[in-house]
Amino acid sequence: MAEIVKETVLTENNGPKEAVTTETKRVSSNIQTVEYIIYFLLGTLEILLAFRLIFKLAGANLSSGFVNFVYSLTGVFIMPFEGIFRRGVAQGLETTSILEPSTIVAMTVYAILVWGIAKLVRILSKEE
Repeated sequence: MAEIVKETVLTENNGPKEAVTTETKRVSSNIQTVEYIIYFLLGTLEILLAFRLIFKLAGANLSSGFVNFVYSLTGVFIMPFEGIFRRGVAQGLETTSILEPSTIVAMTVYAILVWGIAKLVRILSKEE
């Protein structure tokens, strides 16, 4: 998608001012748009995983609709990393705090994976 920007510049050459119009082409690449979409989706996933991590650490109530929604949505993305490390559990008077290392591993792996995919898209498009 190309955008043409027209600019009028007034110049003075030892006499009356004259207008010179120049055209500049600004190109916004489709590949850049694809990269933005990829990074947006990663950002959304990372935010949901961060919510999961915080909710588990804080011992959030499962009967809350939002907490249940976040757990069910992110459960699929955590599944491949379950069992790598043991969960840390701290029993409190009212809540149970859980540290899920699988969430931290998932956040790291997905960030690296998406970065690699974005670089591959750029390489395959021959833009550097």
